[in-house]
Amino acid sequence: MNKVWCFILLIFGLSVSIHAQQQVMFTQYMFNGLVLNPAYAGSHESISLTALNRIQWVGIDGAPNTQTFSVHSPVPGKNIGLGAFFVRDNIGVTTQNNFFLSYAYRMQMSRGILSFGLQGGFSDTNVSYDDLGIGDSNLSGAESTFKPNFGAGIYYLTDRFYAGASVPYIMRNSSDDEGNSLQSDISTEQIQHYYITSGAVFDLSPLIKLKPSFLIKAVSGAPVEFDLNANVLFDDKLWLGVSYRSFDSIDLLLELQLNTQLRLGYAYDITTSDLRKVNSGSHEIMLNYRFVFAKSKIVTPRYF
Repeated sequence: MNKVWCFILLIFGLSVSIHAQQQVMFTQYMFNGLVLNPAYAGSHESISLTALNRIQWVGIDGAPNTQTFSVHSPVPGKNIGLGAFFVRDNIGVTTQNNFFLSYAYRMQMSRGILSFGLQGGFSDTNVSYDDLGIGDSNLSGAESTFKPNFGAGIYYLTDRFYAGASVPYIMRNSSDDEGNSLQSDISTEQIQHYYITSGAVFDLSPLIKLKPSFLIKAVSGAPVEFDLNANVLFDDKLWLGVSYRSFDSIDLLLELQLNTQLRLGYAYDITTSDLRKVNSGSHEIMLNYRFVFAKSKIVTPRYF
């Protein structure tokens, strides 16, 4: 597979600019909303911490491996939500670290909360050509780029419905801006990704609920992608779900509400593209913990 990554880098060296899906994807996006939309900050009505690890395309050397950690909370007595998240994404010889702070202004509507969000932070990308191990002086050494960016979003939430739209990274950062690039003939550009999300919860019986949701992703130079998801909730404790991701996979989901504050989630992606011949799927595990502001306060079930 080192030869495969070498070939990819050589293609990059033809002075083309890459326009495709660049941002990391998550199967459990419906429980990790801050990474996609800054207006999500404070929506759990508690101090909420989420850690997630995604291992993609098991069996392919150098396949994506992603870790995220996020925290967000409403500000007591204020119409404000604050948050922060960190994402580490490793693909082959490239590692990108993202750190962003989020701010949301939350307006109480007749049936729910309408939130407007902004985020700001940076992306630090490191490429280690020596890890290719090919002994080519034209593909040796390492390079690093540090880029600031900002994003915006809108989010509407009720007890049983949500909808949002966001552009997490607005600035079109280009590696051409780096005058000290070791591989100066390689041109990459960070372009805008647009997200639309929505979901709802319906009662099927006193103990069973159905939660359908979707995510639409659009970016210049790539087909519009979508995720369709359906989860069934049993007694507000066990989620069982299935998702379809266009051009990519069918996904199985399991969520356990261990108590009022702790939630554990797992997802397994079954690849449907041609890559299914060389990998055994993708794994994603998530842990969410929510701190209440007062001992007397009871955390009601949060479906989003």
